[in-house]
Amino acid sequence: MAGGGEAEMVLLHVKHDDESQFLLDTTGNISIEDLTREITRIYNGRLKVHRVCAEMETLAEHGIFLPPNMQGLTDEQIEELKLKDAWAEKCIPSGGSVFKKDEVGRRNGHAPNEKMKHVLKATVEEAKALVSKKQLQANVCVNMDMVKDALDQLRGAVMIVYPMGLPPYDPIRMEFEDKEDLSGTHASLEVIEEPEAQLWWAAKELKKTSQLSDYVGKNEKTKIIVKIQKKGQGAPAREPVISNEDQKQLMLFYHRRQEELKKLEENDDDSFLDSEWADSHALKRQFHGVKDIKWRPR
Repeated sequence: MAGGGEAEMVLLHVKHDDESQFLLDTTGNISIEDLTREITRIYNGRLKVHRVCAEMETLAEHGIFLPPNMQGLTDEQIEELKLKDAWAEKCIPSGGSVFKKDEVGRRNGHAPNEKMKHVLKATVEEAKALVSKKQLQANVCVNMDMVKDALDQLRGAVMIVYPMGLPPYDPIRMEFEDKEDLSGTHASLEVIEEPEAQLWWAAKELKKTSQLSDYVGKNEKTKIIVKIQKKGQGAPAREPVISNEDQKQLMLFYHRRQEELKKLEENDDDSFLDSEWADSHALKRQFHGVKDIKWRPR
């Protein structure tokens, strides 16, 4: 047991819906209000990292965002409407640009050169790895410092390639300045606002006025699965009693058993009585070391 005054550690496996998200190490004496805030910030922070990474991959391929009034237009339409991208001349990537048209019509096609493209893409991979769900499989806990570290790495890479910065309407810059507009996007459905967040464990809602130890007791080291979701969605589905892998093995066992029984029915004789699994004493003989001795009447 923990010594006097030593806080009990609790390892949380955080899920949203049925999907594992991350591991978090905390103490039993944390208030549920503080814990909810911390989990929500990490959860939303990881989403932000992935959104920035997705945009930075297209930045590496097709350059900066076009002004909103030029997006999705053909070259002819832009010419006809006499529209001009004022930021294109300011935001030239370090080492010059290579033209690679964005077929979606969101970015201006003036992509960074191969070396600078590599800076962006390598940093994206590092940032993704920091907050990846694979951290959970490796038993690595994720915290807010790691989320901030990932965002700082991404910001640094953008500054190397675009020292003059990105246009104010580029979603990457908006994400870094916390001005992103996610309305009408799938991403907006994933985000859980702090006042809306709710934690559940073992089909119980964790009340914000309580402490974590009120639910999990004062064991020195406990691991529990906690689910985060928006208020008003009711209790999340309970965790299955057996894992998917065990369920598969069980189904396989029953399937094989049925096949054996079917074959026996087709044979319609007593030969099955000679099979090892039909011998109720086989296990006992195995323990006594007389497994393969056959007894025959003289």
